[in-house]
Amino acid sequence: MSDPILHLTQRYQWDAARAQGVYEISTRGRTLQQEGFIHCSTRTQLPRTAAAFYADLDDLVVLVVDPDRLAVPVRYEAAEPGGEEFPHVYGPIPVEAVVGVEPWR
Repeated sequence: MSDPILHLTQRYQWDAARAQGVYEISTRGRTLQQEGFIHCSTRTQLPRTAAAFYADLDDLVVLVVDPDRLAVPVRYEAAEPGGEEFPHVYGPIPVEAVVGVEPWR
């Protein structure tokens, strides 16, 4: 397995994805269709992502995604030139690519 990438989400959204077989939420309040990709983080980046976008929410989970199980591109990109690069998944994440689900406190 390549280094896993992580995606923080609300538990109910992961539960819905499991029922559908695919996860398509990009980030809080935005879908894959709206954003064009799914925002992810490395383990080191995750605390900053949580603080910036999810600090006021409870019942969050971390999806641990094996990029080798994805049929779509994963690109490490920065929001601005020279900025920190985050993994972006350019398509839906099948539930089979999620190799772990961890609670986030």
